[in-house]
Amino acid sequence: MTQKKIIYQNPIVLERADPWVYKHSDGYYYFTGSVPGYQEIEVRRARTLNELETGECVTIWNAHVEGEMSRLIWAPEIHFIRGKWYIYFAAAGSAETADGTFQHRMYALECSDENPLTGKWIEKGQIKTHLESFSLDATVFEHQEKLYYVWAQKDPEIEGNSNLYISEMATPWQLQGEITMLSIPEYDWEIIGFWVNEGPAVIKRNGKVFIAYSGSATDENYCMGLLWAEENSDLLDAESWTKSPEPVFVSSEANSLFGPGHNSFTVSEDGKKDVLIYHARPEKVTEIEPLDVPDRHANAQVFTWDENGFPVFGKPGQ
Repeated sequence: MTQKKIIYQNPIVLERADPWVYKHSDGYYYFTGSVPGYQEIEVRRARTLNELETGECVTIWNAHVEGEMSRLIWAPEIHFIRGKWYIYFAAAGSAETADGTFQHRMYALECSDENPLTGKWIEKGQIKTHLESFSLDATVFEHQEKLYYVWAQKDPEIEGNSNLYISEMATPWQLQGEITMLSIPEYDWEIIGFWVNEGPAVIKRNGKVFIAYSGSATDENYCMGLLWAEENSDLLDAESWTKSPEPVFVSSEANSLFGPGHNSFTVSEDGKKDVLIYHARPEKVTEIEPLDVPDRHANAQVFTWDENGFPVFGKPGQ
């Protein structure tokens, strides 16, 4: 008997770039993403992915009037870690660039209440790294009783806009110990428009730890790459990681889905299928700064695994 194919009513949420979905033990899908205008953080929840567009939705935090968390609130992620809710996001003190680069730093919010839509959120401050430079797109995962932080940051000594880094965490808002650079933009598909590695998301399957990430400018050239390490290797050793020389998810002109990326991972409603959550545009951006065009919509797509245990994402809209 063949299983019925799972169909999602894409887009599952309109005008939400950098979509992050977390399925909690209470059966709800929790969703957040970049809100056009970039001045607030919202959290949605619903019992199904298809209901996120019209489900509960609450603004849980607003940008400060001025100062370091006052402009360009980007790419929030919601996580449940050791009994508390956390949201990681990037913010800047100005919408202007400095030396051609935005001025973002990374921050964390914490909520101890059961329901993050109605609970109280507390600012935990900036997450400090080895560099005081443009940084964003943090994600967190637990592995073998350790908590890890993966993020994108500019190193002024390295050509490009952002590289990927990993560190262990002392707390959900503080790093500890060694910081390792995992990847720099180096392949042609990572350096169109801008030299970018960003938007990491982690999934553990088949004895491996995978990090999907995004590269190039945020127009139709945006796409996803893949890093992986053996689950029992030292994740803070750069030599443990292998990088795909080819992108793993790219624009589909046939399906009118352009610039797919900045993904997250979740599972289907029955818990049996892995689901890729990603943003994409319905058309190419022309003559306008892509970040100013709010047509990056959140999409959901079931994906499979090949005989070697690697993800097969297929094509957007497949």
